[in-house]
Amino acid sequence: MQFTLEAKSGKARACTIKTAHSTVKTPVFMPVGTVGSVKSLDVDDVLHMLGAEIILANTYHMYLRPGDETVAKLGKLHGFTKYPKSFLTDSGGFQAFSLSDMSKPKENGIEFRSHIDGSKHFFTPKKVIDIQHNLGSDIMMILDDLVALPATQERIKLSIERTTTWAKESIEYFRAKQTEGVGVDQNIFAIIQGGTDKAFRTQSATELCALDYDGFAIGGLSVGEANQDMYDTVEHTVQYMPEDKPRYLMGVGTPEDLIENIERGIDMFDCVMPTRNARNGTLFTSFGKLNIKGASFKEDPNPIDSECECITCKTYSRAYINHLFRAREISYFRLATIHNLHYYLNLMREAREAILEDRFTAFKAEFYAKRSN
Repeated sequence: MQFTLEAKSGKARACTIKTAHSTVKTPVFMPVGTVGSVKSLDVDDVLHMLGAEIILANTYHMYLRPGDETVAKLGKLHGFTKYPKSFLTDSGGFQAFSLSDMSKPKENGIEFRSHIDGSKHFFTPKKVIDIQHNLGSDIMMILDDLVALPATQERIKLSIERTTTWAKESIEYFRAKQTEGVGVDQNIFAIIQGGTDKAFRTQSATELCALDYDGFAIGGLSVGEANQDMYDTVEHTVQYMPEDKPRYLMGVGTPEDLIENIERGIDMFDCVMPTRNARNGTLFTSFGKLNIKGASFKEDPNPIDSECECITCKTYSRAYINHLFRAREISYFRLATIHNLHYYLNLMREAREAILEDRFTAFKAEFYAKRSN
C-alpha cells in the first residue's frame, strides 16, 4: 500500500491510498457490502453509478456463508463478486459485540454461535487473519475486544489490554505469513479502543501505534455515547496516531458525523446508515434528511435533492419515489440506495476539494447553513 498525505486544511486531511486494486482518494466513505454485496445494488451500480473505489465486506458473515474457503476457490472476493476495486474486511469483533447474546469474549479469542444455525465457532487473532487471507481483501482489520458504552472502568481496561495482546499476536503472524508469500498484496490495520476515557484511549493508541501496522482505526465509538463525546474522543485520539498512515473511524455515521470527524483528522469511514435508511424511507439531502414515505410528497414534482446529480434525482420526482416506496416496489430500494450513497460519496469528494483548496472551515459552515434553512 502506498499512502500519500497531499494537503491539510486545519487538521482535515486529503490523502491518497493506493492498493493492489485501486487508488482511493480521501476523505472516503466506504459503502457497506456485508455479504459481498451492497444491498439492492449490483456491481455496475457500485462502479459506474457511484464510482466507489473501495467497499467493505464482513469477515464474520462471509465466514459463515458461503464460507471463506468457498470464496477463495472462486477467485477470492474480487473474483467471486466481480467488484474489481479495493475491499476492506472487518474482523468480526463488532459482530461479536452486536450479537452479544450469542457470543462471549475470552482471553485468547471470541466464542460465538452462528445467527444462521446456532453452530458454535471460535475466532482467534490468527484465525481471523487466515479467513481474510482466503477472502483476499486489500485491507484487513484485526480482532479486537469491543465493549458497549457506558461500561465500567474495569471492563474498558480489560478491553484495551486484550486488544493490545491480540494486536501483537496478529501483526507477528501477519508479517510471518507474508515472508512465506501469503498476503503479500494485503494490508493490515489495528483498532484503537478505550471507550470515551482519554487516559485509556491514550494508552491504547500509544501501544498500538508503536506496532508495524499499515494503518490505524478508532473503534468502539457510535455504540451508545453522546455525539459530542465521540467527537471529543476522536480529537484526543488522533494526536497519538501517525501522520503518515491512514486513519479510519469505524461504523460512523451521519453526514454531520463525517464532517465533524474529517475536521478532526479522520480519513476513512463506513456505516450502514445510508443503505439501511434508504430502505426504510429516509433519504439524505444537501438540506437535511427527508422522509419520502410522507403524504406531503404524493404530488411533489421535484427531485429528492435539487443539488444532486445521481440518476435517481436526474430522472424521477419525489412523487414517483414516494409511490414506489408505498407500493413496496423492488425498484424503490435500488433508486433510494443509489441516491443516499451518491450523496455520501459526493459529500466526501466536496470535502476533499475544500481541503485541497484550504477552505474546509468555510465548507463546513456552508454545509451546516444549508441544513438550518
